[in-house]
Amino acid sequence: MLKSYGVIGEKLGHSLSPIIHEKFFKKTGFSGTYNLFEVRREDLKDVVKAMKVLGIKGANVTIPYKIDIMKYLDELSPEAKKIGAVNTITIDENRAIGSNTDYYGFGMALENHNVELKGKIAVILGTGGASRAVSQYLLDQGIGELIFVSRDYQKAKEKYSDFRIISYQDLHSIDGDILINCTPVGMYPNTDVSPVDAALLKQFKVVVDIVYNPKQTLLIKNALEMGLYAINGLDMLVCQAAKAQELWNKTVIDKKIIDEVLFEANKEM
Repeated sequence: MLKSYGVIGEKLGHSLSPIIHEKFFKKTGFSGTYNLFEVRREDLKDVVKAMKVLGIKGANVTIPYKIDIMKYLDELSPEAKKIGAVNTITIDENRAIGSNTDYYGFGMALENHNVELKGKIAVILGTGGASRAVSQYLLDQGIGELIFVSRDYQKAKEKYSDFRIISYQDLHSIDGDILINCTPVGMYPNTDVSPVDAALLKQFKVVVDIVYNPKQTLLIKNALEMGLYAINGLDMLVCQAAKAQELWNKTVIDKKIIDEVLFEANKEM
């Protein structure tokens, strides 16, 4: 019997997750189906119960529910507790366990591109669920300084009271090493916008966009045109999906398989 998995979110027409997970099913031999579960905010409280009733073995969680889903879970992994956000649910013996594979996916993506972090200055655009995983990874790897950019200063300060928070208007005064977009700005179908003006990118050496659809967002396009090192969101998507499947199937996926899926994804999408 095929095991059932999926992704939980609000609007999922843009999602490439089913394609990525189908590739992993095929290459690892762990058979399963992967579906899109579009959920209204008012129905989120019923999702975990529905997963158990329907026999769904696991799910990814995406915008805007990575934080809100936590209170409906039976257990949180250590990294999910530390980060304060969940993007993967595993149903094990009728218990819903929340994990954060964004942390591992982001880390593997930077490792794939040999991005040096120790002592560097990183600027994160956005303060949502994805930024929590990204910032925690950067801190664990010895980043020199971490700066958050937010449109809502007060709300951001409540979340990240120990860090420097600036507005988008103040971004021009920052000379950093790595710029990371953790907002959905530039995501399909609104692909003609960038979270920051192209002129600001000259203040950085590396630009990372966790948006993966389109593969080349306007932010990434502008960074490449300026001769910067740019990393799109496909690396993180594929690597976090691999970690999710490891949790669901209690296994370790060979890096060769992950690299194959990433190569195919970059070629096809």
